[in-house]
Amino acid sequence: MTRSFDDADMIKEGRLAIPRLPYSQSEAEVIKKLVPEKSRRLAVGLAVNHAAVTDPELENYAIVQHRSDYLRFAANSIVLSVGATFVSLLFAIPAAWAMAFAPGRRTKDLLLWMLSTKMMPPVGALIPIYLLFRDMNLLDSRGGLIVVLFLLNLPILIWMLFTYFKEIPGEILEAARMDGATLWREIVYVLTPMAIPGIASTVLLNIILAWNEAFWTLNLTTSDAAPLTVFIASYSSPEGLFWAKLSAASTLAIAPILVLGWFSQKQLVRGLTFGAVK
Repeated sequence: MTRSFDDADMIKEGRLAIPRLPYSQSEAEVIKKLVPEKSRRLAVGLAVNHAAVTDPELENYAIVQHRSDYLRFAANSIVLSVGATFVSLLFAIPAAWAMAFAPGRRTKDLLLWMLSTKMMPPVGALIPIYLLFRDMNLLDSRGGLIVVLFLLNLPILIWMLFTYFKEIPGEILEAARMDGATLWREIVYVLTPMAIPGIASTVLLNIILAWNEAFWTLNLTTSDAAPLTVFIASYSSPEGLFWAKLSAASTLAIAPILVLGWFSQKQLVRGLTFGAVK
């Protein structure tokens, strides 16, 4: 006579639990000797996966929101990513303009040097930046993190904008100068509108990079300025991984950026192909 156990017995709070086998202690000892350990673990895993697929539930999303206040973390992520992107554009657009339309002897060397800063492991700069933030009372602050994210992604923005600006004919800017346009008007009213597709894709990429940055946010924040990366990491504890809640938290964390990418995909494609066909 064969016996079975319910899938519900295999799951407890989204974590793997030992099934309650309806066998006596002597029968269980015999089964342990006859059935290899790997086979028993595989059977338990298949039963758990089957139950997870056939019986989906949404209660973990409510548990995550009730426990961690998702909206507060999401607001921090929005402020940090948008703020860092805005500050980066203020520096990246003039720098890319100068390198594209008024290059010097060291322009290529400067571009390579900026790109080389991305090759250094972030942990190499963690201690001095942490001590600097501690002395300036910038730990766990939005302003401090915006500065870090701005400096972190600035080389990528300059490189991308430099590539887009190089595709714009310099004669158009010369004509604007002949009409009496100042440098500021030339950048704002002539150069920027022509490079909107490239700027849009650059902005989207920078927002994604700032949104997904985990190393600096985990080390420089605790609660007040903590973004969604800290929100996800809070479900990894010494007791183990709460897979159901961790999956719910991860889905909530990537949902806003997926929506942004969906609605701006047209601009992203235009920016990535900007200047490819002449």
